[in-house]
Amino acid sequence: MSSFNARKENHQQCTIRISGKFDKENIKAIYPKVKRAKSDEFSLVKIDCTKMTSLDYAGALLLSDLSAFFCENSASVVIVGMKSDFKNIMFFARKNLRQKSKIKEIKENSFISFMFKIGKYTINSIESFIFFLSFLGECVLQFLGAVAKPWQFRYRATAVHLEKSGAKALPIVALASFLVGLVIAYQGAEQLAKFGANIFIVDMVSISMFRELAPLVAAIVIAGRSASSYTAEIGTMKITEEIDAMRSMGFEPILFLVLPRIFALIIAMPLIVFFADIVGVFGGMIVAKSNLGISYSEFILRGRDVVEVKHILIGLFKAPFFGLLIATIGCFRGFQVTGSTESIGRYTTISVVNAIFWVIACNALISVVLTEIGI
Repeated sequence: MSSFNARKENHQQCTIRISGKFDKENIKAIYPKVKRAKSDEFSLVKIDCTKMTSLDYAGALLLSDLSAFFCENSASVVIVGMKSDFKNIMFFARKNLRQKSKIKEIKENSFISFMFKIGKYTINSIESFIFFLSFLGECVLQFLGAVAKPWQFRYRATAVHLEKSGAKALPIVALASFLVGLVIAYQGAEQLAKFGANIFIVDMVSISMFRELAPLVAAIVIAGRSASSYTAEIGTMKITEEIDAMRSMGFEPILFLVLPRIFALIIAMPLIVFFADIVGVFGGMIVAKSNLGISYSEFILRGRDVVEVKHILIGLFKAPFFGLLIATIGCFRGFQVTGSTESIGRYTTISVVNAIFWVIACNALISVVLTEIGI
């Protein structure tokens, strides 16, 4: 049990006597008395803790808040009879209370609050960038080590991730590519029919799918599927301290967890893109047959004559870069997970957004460079 007794000595002075346990379980009952003690104004407040037998962080925080309240109202606060162990708890409670009050003061001013958010975001971005450089450097070192000692590389794990991230992703990639090819051909067919240029639907669908759309659609689907999976898997392992256990047993997490995933996607992406090329063009063939009267054989023969191999190779050339970006970002965000399962959801979302953004940016950069050099 605990007791909180505030007694007015006179109009200028108040003595508060606390006895028993002043902890989380008991302060709920005495909080109304604490609230009433704040209703009067005094010049001197004496808090007697001689008979206090227990104090936890919640009680120390309430006591610090009470002292701060009287001090803010120009009253002198004197705490007597407090044990040394309790003083240490009070020190941390007051420190935390001061930090919270400073942040509250900053947020009260809208302009300062805005600058505070910008500063916080900038600091977090710089820390994240430094961590990424460290992560990337460690990946390169582990890769060089695997090249020097190839028997240490996890080939079986790479094959497993190749199946999970590659083969099992084919159905959703096929559906997305088929629908994109279908829509592109359907929209183009209506315009080409007006000019009697039906046969050019082959050029439009084939070149756009081989060179740009199929690689981009496949990469975005894989980014949403595999980047989130990698972040969630590694993040869960970090929260459950499996990664720390690996390090303590002498296993390097980058070699065992990151490199197999990166190489699996680098290998899988060209195959996925080639599959997306075929399915996307097939969607265009269906529309050409149904809307423009171009048979499948005519479509294939026209494509063989006008579509250069370089367009297919350009799409396949982009694919390994997309795989490298997606896997690296997914694994990196997984290693950033800290604290709780809520952090897994947050970094999984960040991982998918970052992966999709950098895939689109990389695709745009490669396309511009290749166009400028005439390829």
